[in-house]
Amino acid sequence: MVAVFNKELLSWYLITLKLRETVESGIPRSSTGTTRSLELPDDCEQQQHQHKQQSDSLQTPINEDVENCGEFDPSPELEWIISIQEKLDQARQDDAAGSWERLSIYRVPHYLREGDVKSYVPQIVSLGPYHHGKKRLRQMDQHKWRSLHRVLKRTNIEIQVYLDSMKEFEDRARVCYEGTITLGSNEFVEILVLDGCFALELFQGAAVGFERLGYARNDPVFAMRGSMHAIHRDMIMLENQLPLFVLDRLLGIQLGEPDKKGKVAKLAIRFFDPLMPTDEPITKSEMNKLGSSLRHTDSFDPFSDLGGLHCLDVFRRSLLSSGAKPKPRCHDRLNSRLPLRRQQLIHCVSELREACIKFRKRKTDRFWDIKFKNGILRIPRLLIHDGTKSLFLNLIAFEQCHLDCSNDITSYVIFMDNLINSNEDVGYLHYFGIIEHWLGSDVEVADLFNRLCSEVVFDINNNYLSHLSEDVNRYHNDRWNAWRAALRHRYFNNPWAIVSLFAACILLVLTFAQTFYGVYGYYRPNS
Repeated sequence: MVAVFNKELLSWYLITLKLRETVESGIPRSSTGTTRSLELPDDCEQQQHQHKQQSDSLQTPINEDVENCGEFDPSPELEWIISIQEKLDQARQDDAAGSWERLSIYRVPHYLREGDVKSYVPQIVSLGPYHHGKKRLRQMDQHKWRSLHRVLKRTNIEIQVYLDSMKEFEDRARVCYEGTITLGSNEFVEILVLDGCFALELFQGAAVGFERLGYARNDPVFAMRGSMHAIHRDMIMLENQLPLFVLDRLLGIQLGEPDKKGKVAKLAIRFFDPLMPTDEPITKSEMNKLGSSLRHTDSFDPFSDLGGLHCLDVFRRSLLSSGAKPKPRCHDRLNSRLPLRRQQLIHCVSELREACIKFRKRKTDRFWDIKFKNGILRIPRLLIHDGTKSLFLNLIAFEQCHLDCSNDITSYVIFMDNLINSNEDVGYLHYFGIIEHWLGSDVEVADLFNRLCSEVVFDINNNYLSHLSEDVNRYHNDRWNAWRAALRHRYFNNPWAIVSLFAACILLVLTFAQTFYGVYGYYRPNS
């Protein structure tokens, strides 16, 4: 114990001595690479001598590092302890600052991206620092600079105004991204201005027309055709976002009101409308109102108070802002947060049909607003296209990463995943108009839903569909409903079965009548 204690005391003393020498004059190193002896003050030698005597009296072996204190080489241990101290200091700063509270743009966790990287990584255009400079995305850079040139020419504002404005937001924008951004100050500000103006040109062009912004009809990028579908998909990805306050400031500079907020949210919703998982597009009158709002800055903006974090967050809020959802029922159960493959929120369509549960399309533009009453499950129409998979995956990833975010989209996708187990389930929902898809076959649709949440950890009781699922499962487990459904499937599944049953009933009645009159005539022959 004495030897160990003395070693720790000696190590800390040597650390202090070495740090002092480093600060004052530096440490010379021998050209031969051998370790340099350290001379200790008299106090250290005296303590060593005292502990040596105590160790001899106790007949305890002396530690060689303490015995050879003057020849101890502290370099490897010093580096190790100093590195630990630096990590602790960084942890203390992070804990004091609470930097994670300002995170809003995350890197998709590895357990989610495995097996489907393309749904999370942009293929044509990059926004922000995460995928900046990648080889396959550099081709779009020339079009970004074209858009910035067009903005400067149209607004007659110097580029220095945009750069100075983004300089003010640099620190605030950096903390929005997860992890350390290694880009320098000038390069990071350049990305904010260049990518931000490019995104705003696309938003405004989708609202009022690119020709009004000065672009040619056959422009390879700034036209609502060609690669625009892939651009939509890339710009909605979680790792490909810009903070909303950056876009608000850039658009405010263009419109002459730098502090104006809310317009970017409306423009983003209009731009990403083709990705909506519903077949209710924005009407022409709504589009005209949207275009006029760019010229009248005092118009009412329904999304100005949402406080969105970025375009993906704004799009998600627009999907869920049309109505109130039931509050989830929270339970403290041991198995409430198991992987989804071990959970079952609701039975599949085929099993529910066996319990005499009917499916009907619900006429509403809120695709998540599912209702169940009197054995009828009413589900709004869902439109599935090439970008639906990437959209849902990034929405789920955002809900998994952001602590101040509900799990409503994840709940809906899990519910539909439980309903759909095979292509027969998809075909049945398609027959009633609940699912409309542009994919190759019903098998692809079933495979899409079965893969969306394969690695998501989710509480089946903490979602807005938990009450509805319990009602459906209770109805499914009722024996009378199961018997009634079996009778209907066996004897009323086609017209010939109904005719056969009807004929059998008539035959049974006639046989009963014949038997009755035979027995009656035997006992009452005179009547």
